[in-house]
Amino acid sequence: MEEKQRSPSANMNILDRAINWVSPKLGYARMAWRGATRGAYNAGDISRNSEGWVPVNAKAEQVNQLQRDFVRARTRHAERNSDMIGGIVGILERNVVGTGFRVQAMTGDEELNTRLEEFFTDWQKPQNCDVTETQAFWEICKMNIRRTEVDGGILLVKTYSGNTRFPFQLQLREVDDLDSNGVMKYGENAIINGVEVDRKQKPIAYHFKIFSADGWFTGKTERILAKNVYALWKKTLPSQVREFSQLAPAISRINDTEEYLDTISIKEKILASFAAFIKRNLPTSGMPGRETPQSVASKEYDPQTGYKRKRITPGMLMDLQPGDDVTSVVPNGQATNAKELTTLFQRLVGAGQGLSYESTSRDMSEVNYSSARQGLLEDQRTYADWQQWLIDHFLGNVYEEVITSAVLSGELNIPDFWQNKPKYLKHRWIEPGWSWIDPVKEANANKIAMGTGQDNLANICARVGYDWREILEQRAKEFAYKKELEAKYGITMDIEGGKKVVTTKPGSKVGE
Repeated sequence: MEEKQRSPSANMNILDRAINWVSPKLGYARMAWRGATRGAYNAGDISRNSEGWVPVNAKAEQVNQLQRDFVRARTRHAERNSDMIGGIVGILERNVVGTGFRVQAMTGDEELNTRLEEFFTDWQKPQNCDVTETQAFWEICKMNIRRTEVDGGILLVKTYSGNTRFPFQLQLREVDDLDSNGVMKYGENAIINGVEVDRKQKPIAYHFKIFSADGWFTGKTERILAKNVYALWKKTLPSQVREFSQLAPAISRINDTEEYLDTISIKEKILASFAAFIKRNLPTSGMPGRETPQSVASKEYDPQTGYKRKRITPGMLMDLQPGDDVTSVVPNGQATNAKELTTLFQRLVGAGQGLSYESTSRDMSEVNYSSARQGLLEDQRTYADWQQWLIDHFLGNVYEEVITSAVLSGELNIPDFWQNKPKYLKHRWIEPGWSWIDPVKEANANKIAMGTGQDNLANICARVGYDWREILEQRAKEFAYKKELEAKYGITMDIEGGKKVVTTKPGSKVGE
């Protein structure tokens, strides 16, 4: 069917109409120039199909501050109630942090490296690293991932109120704690939504609300310098000063899915029910059993008929009044497309977060080895991105702060520490590793890569979360103990390549 031609005035805005009213000539020329320049990009054209799509475009904080708190409230509500959010956040926590990162000191002195690593391991206990003494360091790392995904970010304040051995501790603060409605200036610096910045928008300080012990805002704020705060969030625009929920693009679709599933659940309950409806054959006026005006006023009764409302419940039966008839209701039908639609929604939501449908849903019914491995590789790139972000913005700084504070307190005695500080703070992190679908194939691939010089033991061990030095030390201990047993019992044991073979030497009384 041919589309009707729209009148020129239909494409006019208020300014166009005003100019056209004052000077039709100028108005015509304005529309002619607009028509000549329009059409370079279809995405920029305002047609019948896109006339309602007029988004806001401004600086990041001018756009984000209007809906930041409301979007965060929605994502937190979904976090508490949505299985889909649980799948996304849970898979990130397990694969990005797992049971925690391992630090590997690189001072050049192996004995000192061991001392530094052992000291940091002790610091990671709840009573040492957390000001509330309730979370171990690996749990704090998981909290960072969860809150960054759901809220958009998290704030961790440096404190030095710990014990003598571990003075440095972390205080976790929610992004809600920033005073977004406070003063707008501090000296020459601007305060944007609780973040004090200089003219280059570099954070100088954070203005926190002060709460009572039971969580009530006291009306006061405190200014904490940015160098004493770890502000963890992902920046997506150069002008962005504060966080925004990572789940913002997905939250509408998640809500639609949850509502759809609730509706399907109600429908299936009705379809599984058998019910009967009563047909009144006698007039209602003055009929025995009719309810009184007082009972009609109750919500349990229909105000039009005066009869008590009924619900469809499985196996429902009810007594009849004289003259009543009954009609049975046996619902039929089923929700045939529920799985397809929810699968599509969850696939889209996961893809938006860089995760496969299989990882967020734990549904492996539609994959084979190749597709599962390809999906796993893509997921691992997402996890690796999160891990590197956590290392660069948090873990590395925390390690340096822990070691430096221990030197200041005298717990670590390193005579030339301040003269060679970069040397003694040099380190690397071993991220939690991931298992493969077919370990035999991966082991053979590693063996070939090692043999051809394309990889090394340090990288291979790091991919599965191990320290290559510990692997070699453990293997050396195993071989030494193997020789001791062979000499003691007169047997030969083959432990190369994981083979479990024990042979008896000629003349020995010990069997396999």
